[in-house]
This record gives sequence, C-alpha cells and structure tokens, in this order.
Amino acid sequence: MNIVSQTWDWLADPANWSGPGGVWVRLGQHLFLTTVCLLISCAIALPVALVLGHLGKGGALAVNISNVGRAVPTFAVLVLLLLSPIGTWGPWPTIVALVLFAVPPLLTNAYVGMRGVDGDIVRAARGMGMTGSQTLLRVELPLATPLILTGVRIAAVQLVATATIAALAGGGGLGRIITAGFNLASTPQVVAGAVLVALFALLVEAVFAIVERCSPYRSGERAG
Repeated sequence: MNIVSQTWDWLADPANWSGPGGVWVRLGQHLFLTTVCLLISCAIALPVALVLGHLGKGGALAVNISNVGRAVPTFAVLVLLLLSPIGTWGPWPTIVALVLFAVPPLLTNAYVGMRGVDGDIVRAARGMGMTGSQTLLRVELPLATPLILTGVRIAAVQLVATATIAALAGGGGLGRIITAGFNLASTPQVVAGAVLVALFALLVEAVFAIVERCSPYRSGERAG
C-alpha cells in the first residue's frame, strides 16, 4: 500500500475527524488563530499605510522597515519570543510572530494602492471643497480597494500556511496533526496534515478571490 492510499485511508477514517484532537477541532483552532492574527495585522498596517499614502510622506521607509521582517524566518522569531519574557503569555508569542509576518504585504499593497490613485482625481476632489479626511475616505480609499484586498488575501493565505508553527509552541491548529504524525512516525498522518493545510489555504484564496471579484471597485471597474 503506497503513501497516497495510506493518506487517503487516514483522511477517510471518521475517528480522525472527531474528538478533541480531531480534524474539525484543529481546523477551528487554525481558523481562529488565522482570523485573530489577520485582524490584528490589518489594525496595525492599514491605518499606517492609508495615512502615509494619503500624505505621500514616509511610506517608502515604513514599507522597507516592515519588509525587513520577511528576511527573518517566522520560526526564528517564534523561538526568540518563546525565550523572552512573553514566552509565558500563552498563545501571544505565536500571535506576535504571525502578525509580524503578515504586516508587510498588507502595508505594502495598501500604500501602493493609495499612491496609485490618479492625482487629477484627488485634486478635483479637493477643488470641490473636500477636506483631507473626506478625500481619503471617499476618493482614495475606494480607488485603492483592489490592491488593499489583494494584500489582505496574500496575508490571509500566508497566515494559514504559517500558522502550523503554533503546534511547535504547544498551540492548536492543523499543525498539531503534523507534529503528532512525526511523534508517531506516521508518514500518512504527516502528509494528511499537510494536505489539509494546503486545502484550507486554497479555500481561503478562493474566498478572497470571490470577495475581490464582487468588490464594486475591483480592477478595471474603479470609480472615477
């Protein structure tokens, strides 16, 4: 029996889907962790990108600083955080590591989207008497939405794939299926866990692609 059929047998076994360590529970934990990290990342990155993009100052520096995090492996950041005083703060070392990983694509895409808004449209809005905040919220933000959504999609998919490291810090998620497979020397379980993570990432990608297509300001149909 080859590894493919063994993996299929593992996935088809109802016992692996139920119980506190089953797939459904781990999937819920993975979704919760991904959602929390994505929301925190958006709360940090998007306001900074929108304001700097609106002002046209300091954005390049902020993007470059945030992109430094891409050069450092998330696992290395997690290890350092676990060895620091916050290592005892439950899931927070994992959350911080994942947030640092998700901020760069959010910040970069939102800033680029804001700076890509046609200057003539912005000047026309100001000529109509709009204040800076009104121009930002009513003109620039809608026109930058396609790239902002792209950044959110990229960050979400990356978080789904990377959130498996939570298992290394004792957290939940689909990564626990993979680490348990290693502990049991069960290659089919390891492969099954990897397949579940990949399928979950593809599902998230599809959901955000649909959201982008449904956006009234998607590429090619922007207001102007």
